[in-house]
Amino acid sequence: MNAIRSNFQLELNEDKIITLIKEDKWMMDILKAAKLLNLPDWWVCAGFVRSKIWDTLHNFSKRTPLQDIDVIYFDPVNTDESEEKKLEEKLRTLNPHIPWSVKNEARMHKKNNIPPYTSAVDAISKFPETATALGVKLDAEDNVILTAPCGIHDVVNLVVKPTPFFIETRERTHIYEDRLTKKNWKSIWSDLKIHHIKSYY
Repeated sequence: MNAIRSNFQLELNEDKIITLIKEDKWMMDILKAAKLLNLPDWWVCAGFVRSKIWDTLHNFSKRTPLQDIDVIYFDPVNTDESEEKKLEEKLRTLNPHIPWSVKNEARMHKKNNIPPYTSAVDAISKFPETATALGVKLDAEDNVILTAPCGIHDVVNLVVKPTPFFIETRERTHIYEDRLTKKNWKSIWSDLKIHHIKSYY
């Protein structure tokens, strides 16, 4: 890692991450579109935030493409999956070039066969990697709000390791390891430091 990147890494706190997002028109357009849905406890999360940080730390001049843009919310009243599809369609009418994915975290515990989440942020805290456990949204005045229930230390230090939730059972550790293989992030961001789950047993 060069000295310039190392110095920037030391300065990359939550305020700086928010500034990076505010200065990125593409990201702000996505956040403004998601806000228009007026969803309860909503966030645009995971790779949307993580990849921006890693791209910045690797001095990439072009954005790394994302397979999907994860919009999550928490609505225990209407947990019908068809509602999520309707919301995705609304977002596609606003921006058809974005690979939208909308999920109500009030129902996702059933799919994942785990205890219910208490909020969208609780769900984010139980994503597989600490560096992925990030979300952003806009408040009423369009200020960017960042949530990082596992902190930002790992993502800004290019560390990939499991969240505490994903080292509780062997089944989850297998999911984490499978993701490392399938995602192959180090082939994109060469300075990543990958932690394998076996070191936790």
